[in-house]
Amino acid sequence: MRKIILSVLGLLLIVGAVFLAGKIIDSKTRPKPRPAKVIKTVFVDTIQNQTVPIQISANGNLTAKRRLELYAEVQGIFKGGAKLFKTGQTYRKGQSLIRIDASEYYASVQSAKSNLYNQITAIMPDLRLDYPEIYDKWQAYLTSFDMNKATPKLPETSSDKEKYFITGRNIYTSYYNVKNLEQRLAKYTISAPFDGVLTEALVNEGTLIRQGQKLGEYIDTDVYEMEVAVGKEYGDLLKVGKPVALSNLNNTKNFTGTVTRINGRVDQATQTITAFIEVKEPSLKEGMYLEANLDAKKEENAIEIDRSLLQEGNKIFVVRDSILDVVDVNPVYFSDKKVVLKGVPDQTIILSKSVPGAYAGMLVSVYGTKRSAPSNKVNRNAVQ
Repeated sequence: MRKIILSVLGLLLIVGAVFLAGKIIDSKTRPKPRPAKVIKTVFVDTIQNQTVPIQISANGNLTAKRRLELYAEVQGIFKGGAKLFKTGQTYRKGQSLIRIDASEYYASVQSAKSNLYNQITAIMPDLRLDYPEIYDKWQAYLTSFDMNKATPKLPETSSDKEKYFITGRNIYTSYYNVKNLEQRLAKYTISAPFDGVLTEALVNEGTLIRQGQKLGEYIDTDVYEMEVAVGKEYGDLLKVGKPVALSNLNNTKNFTGTVTRINGRVDQATQTITAFIEVKEPSLKEGMYLEANLDAKKEENAIEIDRSLLQEGNKIFVVRDSILDVVDVNPVYFSDKKVVLKGVPDQTIILSKSVPGAYAGMLVSVYGTKRSAPSNKVNRNAVQ
C-alpha cells in the first residue's frame, strides 16, 4: 500500500513540474514589434506644357566635298618636283602634283608643229599670187607662230575659195593633229585643281608609271560633307539650307553645318532618306565621326522627360498627396535618352528621377517639404 501511495505522489509531482515549467515559459513571451513604414524621399517636377522642338539625331563620317583620284593617262618615269609626292603634303592651286618624263613625246610634238609650219610656209607664194587679199593674215599667223608655245588658232576663212584652198593643202588635218598631240603632252603633268592635301601616295619618284595606274588621292580640306540617314516620316520636314548642330563623340567640340542636298529616293531596305550636311571648320579631318541634331518639327502642348521615367504601357508616376499614382500618356517621339509626351495636364506633379521599386499607392515624401504637407508646387527636388 505504501508503494502505491509513493508512486501516485511521484506521478503527481512530475505532472505538476511540467505544468509549472509551461507557465514559466509562457510568462516570458514578448509581443512582436511592428515593422516601421519606409517612406522614400523623391525628386518631383511640376508639369507645364509648352512647345517642344523635336530634333532627329543622326551620325556619320566626314568626307571631303571635293576629292580627286589621281590616275595616269600616259606612261613614263616619275620625275621629282619642288615638293615630294608624299601623304600629307599640301599643294596650292596650279602647282604640279606629278611630272612624268615626256622628252620623247615632246620631240614628236615639235616634229608635228614643224611640219605644220612648213606646210603653211609652202602655200604663201600661191596666196601672194592668187589670193593677195588674204595673204597678210596668213603672214601674220606665221609671224606669231612660236615653236616653244602652244600652236595658235588658224585664221578664220573669209570665203569658200579660201577654205577649199587651205583644205586642199591638208592644213586643217595637220593643225588638228598637232593640237591632239599637245593635249596628250599636257597629261604628262598633273596639276592641283584646288588648294588641298595629298591623302594617299601610291608611287615614288623614279618609278615607271603605266597608263591607267592609280597614283594617289587629293582632297580639299576646306569643305567637308557628312552623309546621314533620316527616317522617311521626317523627309518632308528637311529643307536645303537648314542649319544643323554637330558635335564630336565626346561632346567636347560643337560645329554648325548646313543641309546642302537631300536624296529624292527612299532606301527600300532601311526606309530612310539620305541627307548631306556641309561643314567648314579648319580643325576637322576626313574620316572623323560626328553626331548631328537636325531640327525636324515642333510639337505643341507637350513635355520632354527621361525615357527611364516612362513605364510599361505608356504610363508615368505622379505624386498626389504624398502617394504615388500612375497616369496614361501619349508618347509622340523617342530619342536615345528623352521622350516627348502629350496628354499630361498642367500643374501635374511627376517624378523627375526614377525610384527603385516604385508602385501605385506607395507613400513618398517630397524633398524639401514636411511629410504631412501635400507636395503640390515643387520643382526639381531630389531623391535621397
